[in-house]
Amino acid sequence: MSVWFVTGASRGLGAEITREALGRGHSVIATARDASAVLRAYPQAPDGLLAVDANVTEPEQLTTAVRAGLAAFGRIDIVANNAGYGLIGAIEETSDEAARALFDVNVFGVLNTLRATLPTLRAQRTGHVLNIGSVGGFATAPAAGLYGASKFALEGISEALQGELAPLGVHVTIVEPGGFRTDFLSGSSMRVEPASIADYAAGAGPVRKALAEHDGRQPGDPAKAAKAIVDITEVAEPPLRLQLGADAIERVEAKLELVRRELDQWRHVALSTGI
Repeated sequence: MSVWFVTGASRGLGAEITREALGRGHSVIATARDASAVLRAYPQAPDGLLAVDANVTEPEQLTTAVRAGLAAFGRIDIVANNAGYGLIGAIEETSDEAARALFDVNVFGVLNTLRATLPTLRAQRTGHVLNIGSVGGFATAPAAGLYGASKFALEGISEALQGELAPLGVHVTIVEPGGFRTDFLSGSSMRVEPASIADYAAGAGPVRKALAEHDGRQPGDPAKAAKAIVDITEVAEPPLRLQLGADAIERVEAKLELVRRELDQWRHVALSTGI
């Protein structure tokens, strides 16, 4: 059985991953800003569950959580970087404060978690890093640009990390979910910048409206997503990217088609710049 280290484990996809892993007999170091929220989800306190306070923006808390996990279970096999939140607003409408706060959690929080956990995986010469991204980190949309940018950053980190860790026997997978019926579109996980510039009503407005109307109506089943995520850690050669949901497949395919079409259309210009 494996030992999981999950951030943002108190709700949403993090809670589902924790539940699925425990159900298969794995142990889970479940971290959240308030560990009591994790414990409330498991009143029977399974033997394999260790709930620990850890805000991903606080490196010392993460280090303490890793130490507690190693003391309890002796190892860490799988790191699931799940903590994060969304941000809605046109690029120009989004304040510097909101953008920096988003990146502190969605990007620098992942880096903090990796710095705390990777020494253990490197020493073991085995393990798996799961970075929970988004299809929006591969193909973003108006009004979701800053959130998409944070997940685009996670894509770049994951690509490089795979090359760095593969020689050490550690896998990396970035998960790209589409819409799933978690609380992600609710106020607890999605922050909304005011629609302050009328010129963006046509570009960003429809996306704002659609996201508000789809809360709780997303097509994806989070329990099935968690099953797929845990499944991927049990194969010999896991993928670098794992899309989840038909909507994710559709958006990725559309982006690939667009990139290919533009590459072919403007290839002559690209090649004209060589010697």
